[in-house]
Amino acid sequence: MPLSDPHRIDSAAVLGWYDRHARDLPWRVAPADRQRGVRPDPYRVWLSEVMLQQTTVAAVRKYFLRFTDLWPEVADLAAAPLDAVLREWAGLGYYARARNLHACAQAVVREHGGAFPTSSAELQRLPGIGAYTGAAIAAICFDEQIAVLDGNLDRVLARYYALDVPVREAKEDLRAALQASVPERAGDFAQAMMDLGATICAPRVASCLVCPLQPDCAAARAGEALLYPVKPEKTERPVRRGHAFVMTDAAGDVYLQSRPHKGLLAGMTEVPNSDWGVEPDGPAFPLDADWRHRGQVVHVFTHFRLELEVWSARVDGAMLDGGWWSEPAALKGEALPTLFRKVLARAGLD
Repeated sequence: MPLSDPHRIDSAAVLGWYDRHARDLPWRVAPADRQRGVRPDPYRVWLSEVMLQQTTVAAVRKYFLRFTDLWPEVADLAAAPLDAVLREWAGLGYYARARNLHACAQAVVREHGGAFPTSSAELQRLPGIGAYTGAAIAAICFDEQIAVLDGNLDRVLARYYALDVPVREAKEDLRAALQASVPERAGDFAQAMMDLGATICAPRVASCLVCPLQPDCAAARAGEALLYPVKPEKTERPVRRGHAFVMTDAAGDVYLQSRPHKGLLAGMTEVPNSDWGVEPDGPAFPLDADWRHRGQVVHVFTHFRLELEVWSARVDGAMLDGGWWSEPAALKGEALPTLFRKVLARAGLD
């Protein structure tokens, strides 16, 4: 068993620390307000949790405020066109989240009358809600006594137990140990542990002297907090290569098109580009023109590194169909993912 001593976490100490030091976040109900009976809004908690997957709080804050300004209730988001949701999501990455977000909002309205289910198990039946997100919503909004284990908590628990194997080899043991420690204030406890991982037990800094877990933390007692979690062996990320073609007409407008509705960056906006292959092929230009090589753009996805050679040309707009022409000033409002914003910037447009 990877955990030789899965002793319980002092939840009272954690909650006491949280009552004094909880982060002020736009989707959160402060612990004092929570104790006065103010309930968290499941829509706002769900929206924040989906946005925070693979993304930082600092990056998410402005997107969250924009979304809740445009669509203050789940029914508003459900009624919005998917293209509008994708456009507002542009820049957050992992675009399948945006499509699942929209589908989930519609399912909540269609199947649950606009009210989110109250248990983790029921929540996981909705599009895009997995074990972590379901647990987070159920705990934070409804105080279901369930372990909420994310990347930050992986690190906290790996240090607390001085876990001598990579986290992925002991995930279920860590979940069971955390589950045994969840108190009645399950939502505040989940958020407290998240805050500890984000502020006190951070990746490169462990402020053990002010941590409520310090008395029972094996790594802190040994003075070796930063040795944990144990890193798994690195695997080399494969490289794919291709070409991107930025075309402008006589008025300076840029030709754009939509990506297929399935696959990577599905439904987002792009400039025409080649297949992304392992071996580089020469550019197969969309049409004859005076093409100019503008350099290379590198973008790292979760499972591979992409290197795109960027080409630009002035073309006859009548020779293209299937897409649309966008004025340069309107590009900020297009549903362009970060990759294609990099491409446009490399071609002198942003």
